[in-house]
Amino acid sequence: MRASLRAGLTTALKNRDRVATTALRSALAAIDNAEAVPVDQLSTATGTEHVVGAALGVGAAEAERRDLTEADVRAIVENEVLERTTAADEYERLGRTEAAERLHAEADVLRQHLEPAS
Repeated sequence: MRASLRAGLTTALKNRDRVATTALRSALAAIDNAEAVPVDQLSTATGTEHVVGAALGVGAAEAERRDLTEADVRAIVENEVLERTTAADEYERLGRTEAAERLHAEADVLRQHLEPAS
């Protein structure tokens, strides 16, 4: 699904489709954030008082990422759709139809990536 989202982002950028670009960038960022290891789980090296907690060695500052399953990625995208739909409904209730339409359009873009490929 991530490959589909990235391909969609490339297409949206080429077509200068702001709604699709915003939705896809946001979903990809949410996936990247979900892969991040919490700060309390990072390991640091100890040493002298000048470098306590500093990362040592080539690539030591690179944090390992969690591996997400396809189901995890799908759940993240579904949550992005739900958040946009909920916010759009609230905007409609407040009479902000332009913002609601934009969020509904973003949710529709993401929903297309949730549908099974045919």
